[in-house]
Amino acid sequence: MRLTHFALLACTALILTGCNDTLETVERDVSHVKNKVDYPLSPSILAEIDKKGMDRTSPIMIRIFKEEGALEIWKAKRDNRFDKIAEYQICAWSGKLGPKVKEGDRQAPEGFYNLTPAHLNPNSKYYLAINTGFPNRYDAANGRNGTNLMIHGACSSSGCYSMTDAQILEIYGFARDAFKGGQKTVQLQAFPFRMTAENMARHRKSEHLEFWKMLKVGYDNFEVTKRPPEVNVCEKKYVFNQQTEGGSFNASGQCPAMSTPPALVSALSSYEKTYDLAYAKAMSKYEGMAWYDPSEAERKALVAEKRKGREPAYAPTGSALKAGKLMKETEYAALMEKKAQQVTSSSPATTATASALRGPRPSAAQPATAPQSNPAPAAPTMVATAAPATAGHTGGATQSVPVPTMNPLAYSSAPAPEAPEKKPFWKFWAKE
Repeated sequence: MRLTHFALLACTALILTGCNDTLETVERDVSHVKNKVDYPLSPSILAEIDKKGMDRTSPIMIRIFKEEGALEIWKAKRDNRFDKIAEYQICAWSGKLGPKVKEGDRQAPEGFYNLTPAHLNPNSKYYLAINTGFPNRYDAANGRNGTNLMIHGACSSSGCYSMTDAQILEIYGFARDAFKGGQKTVQLQAFPFRMTAENMARHRKSEHLEFWKMLKVGYDNFEVTKRPPEVNVCEKKYVFNQQTEGGSFNASGQCPAMSTPPALVSALSSYEKTYDLAYAKAMSKYEGMAWYDPSEAERKALVAEKRKGREPAYAPTGSALKAGKLMKETEYAALMEKKAQQVTSSSPATTATASALRGPRPSAAQPATAPQSNPAPAAPTMVATAAPATAGHTGGATQSVPVPTMNPLAYSSAPAPEAPEKKPFWKFWAKE
């Protein structure tokens, strides 16, 4: 009887160890893990991988949404399209919504980044870490700088996306297996929020709106194709899934003659119709209203109880959705003016704290296309070439895009080099 009881306890422990740590976060103890670098994905995850028509070593993609505090792992199925296999609650991210601009601004990166095996850090003092690849070519072209921006464990952030140790153990395992399967680069997409019509309308007053519209084109391309977009940079802007006729991309130089594959144009056109209707509805809902984006300190105040009894380094941050608030535009303008006056009149010792409430100011190194304060816009539109400065759209899924014929194990989401060296992009979209 005692033996049976012991066996039951052992099985229960195994099941708990194998559970996928999704948004309903369970802080599992991983102190028993001796080889964290090669620690296998749990049987339950492997079963879900097989159920979704994936292979254990097939390519992955990572998506991050700051406001929702979510990190997603997407994985290639055998039909070459990607499906979500795991979602985790981010334990801590510092700063506010908006891109990282300079070293020390405490901002976590936003944008499209390419991760290679060299970005995996098995010896991190934060349990395990994956370097985000910041700054990328877009960041460098726009004079943005910063170092050691990571996805790591330990739940403490100074410009990073910090997870629990149990979470990073799994995330690291997903990346490790994908690289073992032959994936050359893992695409990391870091967004301020899920770029739905509702959220774009709610954040229309943000100084970062134009930058977010540019990111949204890549977001929409993935939503339509369920394949990580091919990302390039020219004229200090992101461009997505563009085919060229002999030209090459230069991050700071003029964009070559480029166009969007016809099948993708058709799919995006259908996709944006649903978005336009949703955006118009959202605008009527938020007319005369503005969203207040909370500071890091305001987010931390929501979860102060979680820090009690823990080591000083443990510093979770609460939900930006819960700490933020919708307010009348007149009240919002008055609040922003009050905060600006507080910063102006504060002493040097308190300036840093007051600045954190307002978020980082655009640096002088930013180009003319950097995000600026923007009045409430009409519903955005999208041109056929998916130019990055034009807002993309989201809506119902479209199934009319041909599945790319590329082998997912050979697929690389890295930006094209300055000189062309691969076959024309249109072949990726050719019908079988």
